[in-house]
Amino acid sequence: MHLTRTVAVMQLLELAVAEDLPQGDVTSEAIFGPHDTASARVLAKSDLVVCGLPLLPWILEHFDGPVTVRPHVNDGDFCHAGRIIAELSGSVLTLLGAERTCLNFLQHLSGIATFSRGLAERTAGSLRVVDTRKTLPGWRHLQKYAVAVGGCGNHRFNLSSGVLIKDNHIDACGSITEAVSRVRGAVPHGLKIEVEVRDEREADEAVNAGAEILLLDNMPPETIRLICTRHRGRASFEISGGVNGTNLDDYLGLGADLLSMGALTHSVKAVDISMKIQVNR
Repeated sequence: MHLTRTVAVMQLLELAVAEDLPQGDVTSEAIFGPHDTASARVLAKSDLVVCGLPLLPWILEHFDGPVTVRPHVNDGDFCHAGRIIAELSGSVLTLLGAERTCLNFLQHLSGIATFSRGLAERTAGSLRVVDTRKTLPGWRHLQKYAVAVGGCGNHRFNLSSGVLIKDNHIDACGSITEAVSRVRGAVPHGLKIEVEVRDEREADEAVNAGAEILLLDNMPPETIRLICTRHRGRASFEISGGVNGTNLDDYLGLGADLLSMGALTHSVKAVDISMKIQVNR
């Protein structure tokens, strides 16, 4: 997945800079002048998968003083603690003013990529872990990019990009069969229909109604195995809910194709990255 300069991403970067410097950096501007320069090193303080480096020059565009960015690694590279991630040189006012914004993006996105890499390695050869729409408002493109950089997959980007009939839809329609029928008659031909099911009976009904994908919601491993075995060849299967780092192994090898985890984006811990600035004398 390639990180592109979408309107949403650029607006988020602009907002991040504006909220940190509404009227400039009063401390740094009292100490340094517009012609003072410095160099900086961005350092990994813990083992991590780096993500977010393309954002650095885009953030720095919002500052007056020029700064050059020289990455030492690429997004997706694993870095041990102490590794130099990038070097920057130029205006000291820009470096000090942009430091926290740059680190906020790098630490958060690298945290997601690092967690994603661990999940991808643990589940390799069994199923594919994918993210959800449980993202921070405004951050979806970047968070899903970080998931992909780490090695896990992206589920729907938004409600427009795929059909997923959930419990509220089913309850409103009265049955899975009716919900699938209404959707099938309205969505473009070729768009796969996924249905959330809560037990074996609902799984049987969904497959018979023509669902191509079953979302197996909060089911124990033995039920998942039974459904996957019964309907293999007629549908594909996504596990969702109730899976965490502690019990993950219990859900491997059951016959499911995907495992969706909201934790990939909604509760990942930021990694430790620092920026050491050296002023030129």
